[in-house]
Amino acid sequence: MRDSFKDYCANPNNPKWENMIKREKELYSRKEDIRSEFERDHNRIINTTGYRRMKHKTQVFFSPTNDHICTRIEHVTHVESISYTIANYLGLNTELTKAIATAHDIGHSPFGHAGERILSEISLRDIGETFWHEKNGVDMVDKIELLADNKGNKQNLNLTYAVRDGIISHCGEIDENFLRPRDEAIDLKEYTMPNQYAPYTWEGCVVKIADKISYLGRDIQDAIILGILDENLEKLYEILNASLDEPINNTVLINNFVYDLCVNSTPEKGMCFSEKAFEMINQIKKFNYNYIYFSGKRDLEIEYFKLIINTIYNTLKQLRTDKEKILKLHPKLASDFNEWISTYWNLERKEKQKNDVIFNVQDEKDFCKAIIYYISGMTDNYAIDMYNRIVRF
Repeated sequence: MRDSFKDYCANPNNPKWENMIKREKELYSRKEDIRSEFERDHNRIINTTGYRRMKHKTQVFFSPTNDHICTRIEHVTHVESISYTIANYLGLNTELTKAIATAHDIGHSPFGHAGERILSEISLRDIGETFWHEKNGVDMVDKIELLADNKGNKQNLNLTYAVRDGIISHCGEIDENFLRPRDEAIDLKEYTMPNQYAPYTWEGCVVKIADKISYLGRDIQDAIILGILDENLEKLYEILNASLDEPINNTVLINNFVYDLCVNSTPEKGMCFSEKAFEMINQIKKFNYNYIYFSGKRDLEIEYFKLIINTIYNTLKQLRTDKEKILKLHPKLASDFNEWISTYWNLERKEKQKNDVIFNVQDEKDFCKAIIYYISGMTDNYAIDMYNRIVRF
């Protein structure tokens, strides 16, 4: 029902409001600024390098020659659009969903989820921590991404709690058909794995569901365009209960799932689909995993990603013990990384550098973590270019 969640909207009347808009530090203000707290967050996000780089990061299909295949930035735009439609209909805060959706994948590595798994293997081996893009997303907006303030000082983004929580809580895998926000404004450092806690806000719940609605249908559409599903289309039509003569249209799938969610959700039950729609979502998800994500058609590219990421990581790791050699052999990669890490280390600070110090360069684990952060921020093209520079003479 329209506006059925308006009494739970993220606004000053909500008892959670002060926690929602809380920042780790006080954010500078301008007298002439007319934006809300969440609008400021959104504006800060879209001015980051991490946001801009998503246009050159894999969503599912790597390096397509077809310009119409979805990239990470297009996926983010889809999630923002779907979130807006749901939140607007239900009476929730669309400024908050917009900020969360825009930033939700800012922590994704190059080469999509395959790159994420490769970095996690490295991180677990050398640091003792798993790497997952939701946690990395919060780290990016908390520690890595910087903006100049009104005095020209580079500082951390310092986003509101509600947006930061939405980023780390957005994992799109929903195993139960009822999603409600949690009550406690926990320290986000308590997260140790994806999907560990429900989001803190209803708006965060909307983005979490919109993420799934967005990628399920679009991944199918892209796979059809690329001819990956030619042998299995009949199975897909059986799931959709459609005729083989009917085109599979992503916009129709999105509309049907959004409508179903909106008419079935209530504050008492939570965000939910009808049983029929939820069953179809689970069947589509299973189909995508079997015939798209782990179909066997992508085995060679995953080996290629492993080679690229591990080669870059191992080369940069040598900077700590043999700096002059690596600078000589791989000047572009080494100098780019040194310039980047100097912004965050515990040695000399540059003028106008007011962001947090996060790396002790004498500590081996800190140095390894810095490399992982650095690689996670790379675009596909930059990572490939750096790999090619390493291996060629």
